[in-house]
Amino acid sequence: ITKYVIVTSSNLPLFAPILQLPARYWQELQEEERKDENKVKKDGEQSKEALQQEEDKTQKAKKRKQDQSPSDGEKKSDPFPGPAPIPEDRLQKFKRKDKLKKPHRKQHKLRDIIARSEDASEMAQKQAARFDLLLPEEAGFLEGDEDEDTCMISQEDIAEAVDITSGAKYFNLKLSQFGPYRLDYSKTGRHLLLGGRRGHVACIDWASKQLMCEINVMESVNDVKWLHTEAMYAVAQKKWLYIYDSNGIELHCIRKFNDVLRMQFLPYHFLLATICHALGSAGKISVDEHFLNQPHHIQSHINHIRWPLSIYFTLSYKNLVFVVVVVFVYMVTSGMDKKLKVYDVRTFKPLKSYFLPAGAACLSLSQKGLLSAATGDVVQVYKDVCSMPVTKPYMAHRLRGTVWGLHFCPFEDVLGIGHGDGFTSMLVPGAGEPNFDGLDANPYRSAKQRQEWEVKALMEKIQPDLISLDPTELAQVDQATWEQRHQDRVEVLGFDPLAKEKFVPKYKKKGRSSAGAIERRKKQVAHEEQRDVIRKSVEDKMKMEKERKERERKKAALSTQKSALDRFKK
Repeated sequence: ITKYVIVTSSNLPLFAPILQLPARYWQELQEEERKDENKVKKDGEQSKEALQQEEDKTQKAKKRKQDQSPSDGEKKSDPFPGPAPIPEDRLQKFKRKDKLKKPHRKQHKLRDIIARSEDASEMAQKQAARFDLLLPEEAGFLEGDEDEDTCMISQEDIAEAVDITSGAKYFNLKLSQFGPYRLDYSKTGRHLLLGGRRGHVACIDWASKQLMCEINVMESVNDVKWLHTEAMYAVAQKKWLYIYDSNGIELHCIRKFNDVLRMQFLPYHFLLATICHALGSAGKISVDEHFLNQPHHIQSHINHIRWPLSIYFTLSYKNLVFVVVVVFVYMVTSGMDKKLKVYDVRTFKPLKSYFLPAGAACLSLSQKGLLSAATGDVVQVYKDVCSMPVTKPYMAHRLRGTVWGLHFCPFEDVLGIGHGDGFTSMLVPGAGEPNFDGLDANPYRSAKQRQEWEVKALMEKIQPDLISLDPTELAQVDQATWEQRHQDRVEVLGFDPLAKEKFVPKYKKKGRSSAGAIERRKKQVAHEEQRDVIRKSVEDKMKMEKERKERERKKAALSTQKSALDRFKK
């Protein structure tokens, strides 16, 4: 790089070009530091300008919002006022009861209680209708091709058509040595209990195909039943009733229940109802052998799934009744007359009657209303038997042995069949409820959740006094008269707590307790009581007379009114 400098020496010219020496390394560092400082200053100035612009924008937005906001006296209107609308059909789906007739205004406390109860019921209905959108699962169904009946479709074809997980639910257990078998599914639908006629009892987690326990009680088994959880089950053996845990350990032997034929556990009442041969036993529902020999009458135990029942019920049949099954308000019976009858337990009248090829020995109703009937070694499934006439079965399946027990699995499209050759799990599309209540029966609950549910269920246990034929009676007001309640109270206590004691005159001195004085006091008290009765009867008569006059006055007022048709009178 050439530069021109001034030199004062006389030997050199005035302007002479010279070469500049290279800068030192510390000088280069100082120059770089100066450049960085200048750059930082420029960046700081730019950031300050950006911040100032942002502040200006926010201030303008606030000012614009204040200008657009309404004054204090005005309110901003909601474009969608009120709660979200709910379709009427969805509300009707979750309707619980009709509104009650409110009592007289004098009973203001009862009116308030009824009003609060109706408000709570209406709120629960609306919430259930809104939350119905959160239940995306729908029930399955089976449809055939043109001119093809669904009852002709085999289980193998269904297992091949569905996915692998659903197809694995169709299987057979060959247990011909200890059959025939009775069965029961747990409330959650995950565990299976099998009881062979020759003493074989097994607990299976059938979803994962794991064996929980397996024992042989060394005597005949009539029936098996899960209790409130899958940790305990009851076995009706030849002589007595036994309670076992899920490991096969005997917990209890109930000797009062001997010769038990069938059992049913009421989960919301924590009650185990049984049918047995013996008569006169406390706490049991019995079937007399005399009735079994006389085919005109039989006393049968009926149970209710949501509102359990445990009563004596008499059926008049031409032949022996095989089985009775009840779900909600419908009862289905079958007997030797080869008829399948549907009753309404509220009116005790038959609604529909169907003719079967043979008398059904076993019946079972699913959560979605499908009915399975077993005749010999053939199982037939019917659809909508309670609501509409049925001409042909929905599905059919033939087994190797005679059917001994039927039970639909909760929350699954599976029908468990116990027969002489073992156990068969049959696929029935549309049988189970697709959406389960995680707080009531959760198939995927852990051990901790099961323990918490058990404590809560024990605290919310329903009393046996609430068992009734018509479940809607629980939502009604008991309008029994005071006299009826008082009479019931007298029968329970054995005496009348409100009865007046016999008047005994007090003993007085100075000759005032003579026989004549005592009789006079007794008559005086008797006259006072008689006066009260007469006064009350006179008041009642005056009240009735006043009401009669009021009715006559209203009738006369109506008769004096002119009608538009009076001009046609002659």
